[in-house]
Amino acid sequence: MDSFKVNLSNTVAVITGGGGVLCSAFAKELAKNGAQVAVLDINEAAAQSVADEINNNDGKAIGIAADCLSKESLENAYNIVRSQLGNCNLLINGAGGNNPQATTSHETMQPEYLENTDEVSFFDLNPAAFDKVFSLNVKAAVITTQVFARDMVKAGGNIINISSMNAFTPLTKIPAYSSAKAAVSNFTQWLAVYLAPCGIRVNAIAPGFFITNQNYSLLIDKQGNYTPRAQKIISHTPMGRFGKPEELLGTLLWLCSDEASGFVTGTVIPVDGGFSAYSGV
Repeated sequence: MDSFKVNLSNTVAVITGGGGVLCSAFAKELAKNGAQVAVLDINEAAAQSVADEINNNDGKAIGIAADCLSKESLENAYNIVRSQLGNCNLLINGAGGNNPQATTSHETMQPEYLENTDEVSFFDLNPAAFDKVFSLNVKAAVITTQVFARDMVKAGGNIINISSMNAFTPLTKIPAYSSAKAAVSNFTQWLAVYLAPCGIRVNAIAPGFFITNQNYSLLIDKQGNYTPRAQKIISHTPMGRFGKPEELLGTLLWLCSDEASGFVTGTVIPVDGGFSAYSGV
């Protein structure tokens, strides 16, 4: 990414989920382009580790422990950001995730699963886990935006949500996560319309399949080989491989630049190796 630069020297960026694989890459890239970065994560050590790496490479960042489902926690983070960096004018809502109790055992239903207590069918899914997945992906984005975008209403700003391929076509086995990411895309469009008169752009990036800490065990077996699910994903990705975190950065920087994408709002942009374009035949 050394050849692609934008000027973010007047940018105070807040990134939730900033300790994770993808959002930590976002934080580092924004800092390389001049942004001051607040790395928020429920895991304080992870957030601070990313901030330390940025600071050790001549950037400016702070790591903050924040629970994106707690407005009080986010307001505390807001106060820290404002006092140490200034008002946020770039918000990346990266916090999210799935829950095993909201995941079915099989891709499709068979009648005998109703009688097998070892199989988790749709009818066995825990409603509380379903709620948790929606909260992690949708409610977190709503609350975080309420806290950090208030200052943008008079000054303008930029909000980038993280959607998913699941928002375009739901994956098997994960109905809660797929539904929640569809809601993130819809919320992105709604918010873009609502905030447009204030000079605030709102877009989303929809990553295809990248190997992260969260999905590693689902995609890579104990021998280091692709699992059957990973093989199926690769077979439906025309480019024939998983993405690399750095392959999201060009789209990120484009959306961050008012010069490059100043008339772009309300979009959900796939970065997926062609997955969303392929019908399977």
